[in-house]
Amino acid sequence: MNRCKWSEYDALMTKYHDEEWGRPIYDDFKLFECLTLEAAQAGLSWKTILYKRENYKIAFDEFNYNAVSKYDKQKVEELMNNKGIVRNRLKINATINNAQQIINIRTEFKTFSNYIWGFTGNKIINNKFDFEKQIPSKSSLSDLISKDLKKRGFKFIGTTIIYAYLQAIGVINDHTNQCNFK
Repeated sequence: MNRCKWSEYDALMTKYHDEEWGRPIYDDFKLFECLTLEAAQAGLSWKTILYKRENYKIAFDEFNYNAVSKYDKQKVEELMNNKGIVRNRLKINATINNAQQIINIRTEFKTFSNYIWGFTGNKIINNKFDFEKQIPSKSSLSDLISKDLKKRGFKFIGTTIIYAYLQAIGVINDHTNQCNFK
């Protein structure tokens, strides 16, 4: 079985690659989960976040953006003391803020999925890379979406985070050409 090389050195990374990465996601709760985890990953390895994912699910109410949007200072302090997640106040506050902004986007677009997939006309971008080193860390699309999200009040959503997010949710398929999951 041929896989993207990044996924071959750890069982959890392989499972994530084979079952999730690059597969289209349209569920708003799952989209919020992926956005939260990508933002949490900033400055860290994806493997670190993936191993903390279950803790994040518990800490952030199964990624229910309606619940997370109502978190108060007491909840932030509780999260800051949670050793199972990345205890970064800026990232925690960004997650709460982003939950609130998703609700605002849903008011305008009916779903966050409609909003995010609307940037490509609901089409998947299938890149054709032979080697992982050819895969960019950002694109004009991630620049555009990051800029729009920032304008709408989102935090921790720079162009590199958004590119990784688009890969994770299947808007961009960056499985290498040799990968059986392309």
